[in-house]
Amino acid sequence: MSRSAHPAGPRHADVLPEGHYTAPPADLNVLEEKVWARTVSRGDDGVVTVAGLEVTRLAEEFGTPAYILDEADFRERCRAWAHAFGKEADVFYAGKAFLSKAVVRWLKEEGLNLDVCSAGELSTALAADMPAERIAYHGNNKSTAEIRRAVEVGVGRIVLDSFQEIARVAHVAAELGVRQRVQIRVTVGVEAHTHEFIATAHEDQKFGIAVADGQAEEAVRRALGHDSLELIGIHSHIGSQIFDMAGFEVSARRVVQLLARVRDEHDVELPEIDLGGGLGIAYTPQDDPREPHEIAKALTEIVGRECEAAGLRAPRISVEPGRAIVGPTAFTLYEVGTVKPLEGLRTYVSVDGGMSDNIRTALYDAEYSVALVSRRSDAAPMLSRVVGKHCESGDILVRDAFLPADLAPGDLLAVPATGAYCRSMASNYNHALRPPVVAVREGGARVIVRRETEEDLLRLDLG
Repeated sequence: MSRSAHPAGPRHADVLPEGHYTAPPADLNVLEEKVWARTVSRGDDGVVTVAGLEVTRLAEEFGTPAYILDEADFRERCRAWAHAFGKEADVFYAGKAFLSKAVVRWLKEEGLNLDVCSAGELSTALAADMPAERIAYHGNNKSTAEIRRAVEVGVGRIVLDSFQEIARVAHVAAELGVRQRVQIRVTVGVEAHTHEFIATAHEDQKFGIAVADGQAEEAVRRALGHDSLELIGIHSHIGSQIFDMAGFEVSARRVVQLLARVRDEHDVELPEIDLGGGLGIAYTPQDDPREPHEIAKALTEIVGRECEAAGLRAPRISVEPGRAIVGPTAFTLYEVGTVKPLEGLRTYVSVDGGMSDNIRTALYDAEYSVALVSRRSDAAPMLSRVVGKHCESGDILVRDAFLPADLAPGDLLAVPATGAYCRSMASNYNHALRPPVVAVREGGARVIVRRETEEDLLRLDLG
């Protein structure tokens, strides 16, 4: 039988490539700074603290599993992005990463704009008093009702994703007597070095209007032909969890070439270009993300260089960091339930959460770090797989990690860098109750999204 295949069975997990995990760290008690929120540290007694609060206290007060979000870290990252791009560019936080009313208020106070892609996200933004003109509305299949509400409340821009949507937004805006600001999302044929399911700029996927076959130019013609639309620019997004700037360089070049063709055909220089988001964060110590100031410098230089070559005025740049802001600011706190050694393979460590609170490992083969946080341990490292409590063999949180060999039921584990997409994509699989989001700051903690209850589940079940 080929080593690349295996029968379903109890030993299937050992069919893995050589060197599929890194060597254990010299000290399992050390917390790698790049993967943890900035106020996380291990105290002298071995208990990990965040914003001065011991995780054991947080577990007692709020239960587990729970998402613990460092508010000061979140705000500091917002300020770093705003400062890096300055007043000559726009930073839109991508709400799909994680959104709540508290987060919207933080964004507003720190001067960031907000990108939403559903009626629910728009409602959350408006409920927290985000000015509508600072909201961009995304999505590949916006309903007429969603478009109408977005136009009625006065969102600052709607990103058009298809020919049908151009006509749909134009019709609604005309009915309401509004000239709606819009951008056209294009696919530029750049395949980012990321997982297939989160690479979004190659042609064979659902987002955007292709540049390569002339459809994007036709979309510009149609948008410019509607008096109810104000076409302000072109939008491009090449994927997610990207570390290499080369994809952005190719994307910017192709978008600027499109802007030049628009100028030549219509005698119009579109004033804005949105390069999307997708910048990566450190989920493991091996990841090496760029700082906001490095990203801003690189993107500004790329666009400026390409515009100079095309004889265009440099447009105003927009970017959409979501994961890059909220991802590193949170960790998920779990309690160990069972520890199951498999001789010659690894130890399975089951916690009280799972794929219902973090689907990313099962969905994307995402990699995470994990640490024992309720105490210090000098035990030898054991190769572990941290799994959840759901009825799926793919219910894996951390595929390969080293944890202390004396790990026992009742210990607390924390998985860092879970601020983005984990709560947003959480489910009620097996009727699990979605965990709370607890914001911590300067020795205080408060629930900003409460834990679901059985009453919440039953309230929707009409019998």
